[in-house]
Amino acid sequence: MRVAILLPPGSRFSEAQPNSMETVVRTLAGAAQSTCDDPDVETRIFCCSGADDHNLGGVDALPGGRGRMEALIARLRAFRPDVIEHHQQVKQALAVQQALPEAAHLLYRHNALRAPRHRLDAWRYRARYRRMDGLVFVSQTERDAFVRAFPDMDDRAFAVPNPIDAGAWLASPENRPPVIAFAGRAMPEKGVDILCTALPAVLDAHADWRAVLMLNDWDAHAQWAARHVAPLARFGDRVEVLKSAPLAEVRRRMQSAAIALTPSVWDEPFGLTAIEAHAAGAALISSGRGGLREASGPHALYVDAVTPKTLAAAMDRLIRDPAERLALARAGQAYVLETHTPRRRAADLNAVRRTLVERRRIAA
Repeated sequence: MRVAILLPPGSRFSEAQPNSMETVVRTLAGAAQSTCDDPDVETRIFCCSGADDHNLGGVDALPGGRGRMEALIARLRAFRPDVIEHHQQVKQALAVQQALPEAAHLLYRHNALRAPRHRLDAWRYRARYRRMDGLVFVSQTERDAFVRAFPDMDDRAFAVPNPIDAGAWLASPENRPPVIAFAGRAMPEKGVDILCTALPAVLDAHADWRAVLMLNDWDAHAQWAARHVAPLARFGDRVEVLKSAPLAEVRRRMQSAAIALTPSVWDEPFGLTAIEAHAAGAALISSGRGGLREASGPHALYVDAVTPKTLAAAMDRLIRDPAERLALARAGQAYVLETHTPRRRAADLNAVRRTLVERRRIAA
């Protein structure tokens, strides 16, 4: 079975500075390449040129500009895939499906699909999605939301929760320095402003504690984020703000944090940063929105509502109770190591691909 994995325009698939979607693709593809569970699967990943640190076999970098789509179609035809897996972008998926209708087409969504606002929307979206043989969502929560909107496509919708290559993140939860960590995009949906409002009371009450905010996509959101981060400057070096830090630096900081937070105020499709924090050995405070509860199971301290008061109370609780903090960190790490393994998720995804190929064969 030949599988073509298509990243959206602009994705360079750099190992040093990936986005969350590229991290998932790399983890799944790396697991498939390193095991012999499905030896007859040949995978090729199509991305944009511009990075020289793909560090994974089967990567095909496309030229930028107007010639990109033409080159993509030509290289796909030469590869002759059985399955074309479109990550994230519907527009590109529809163009490729029209050019290569003989392949099975799988739309892999890493965030929520837009819900139809009215009947015309529903008709238009359904027409697009029905051109796909299947759709993969990163949590059962997202899959169920899609089926509620489009019940006639229940048999085309699949859930493959995000995996994590935990080995790179693992660190002992024991004897952590007093550090509170946040890693995520510098945008309102992630609860950055609420966290910045909650932190002063915690840091004033616990003078030996520090915080590190690792804010990704800083350039895109700096105008909004800077004004929320600015009041924390009074704490000097007790609050560090890392702007679009490399993944290796994010990982290193999370491995030494005692407490981590995912205070999202919107329904996260899954919550990759949550399982990264668990794997790194931090005790997690979570909003539990969307797929975050699937990510953490019962092993996070959930807040009923994301407000400065609830976040401050949750941080204060874990600071004052080191035994609870350590127990939460140990349990979360064990849960991730057992549940969100790359090998398991790669096998789940290959099962979806084979289902689509078999359906094509029967229908032919």
